[in-house]
Amino acid sequence: MAKVQFELEIPIHASPRMLYQYISSPSNLQEWFADKVNSRGKEYSFTWEGEEEIAELITKKAEDRIRFKWIESKGDDSFFEIKIQVDALTKDVSLIVTDFADDEDEVEESKQLWQNQIDELRHTIGA
Repeated sequence: MAKVQFELEIPIHASPRMLYQYISSPSNLQEWFADKVNSRGKEYSFTWEGEEEIAELITKKAEDRIRFKWIESKGDDSFFEIKIQVDALTKDVSLIVTDFADDEDEVEESKQLWQNQIDELRHTIGA
């Protein structure tokens, strides 16, 4: 069964440079995204409540975006990406999260999970 892609745009009051540090470095990801984050080359391990998930770093572009692919989903086109977007006119900063849910029924739950994680990021950086 094909996974369902979704996108979230979440405004956040922080500089793109600082945000990039929080979406790309294992130690900063550990502060808001997962209980524990380690990296070895392009392989990242994320641990939540004792459960480890492994992802491969696909794209890393300074002050712009980071994209991962879960190892368990090697056979499909899914990924998750966090992109920093700056509005050209207002200079407002948003995070654009692109991810995949297993089916249509899980999209809202997945969006809520991301919203909770970004709220944790806001709290961590004081935004």
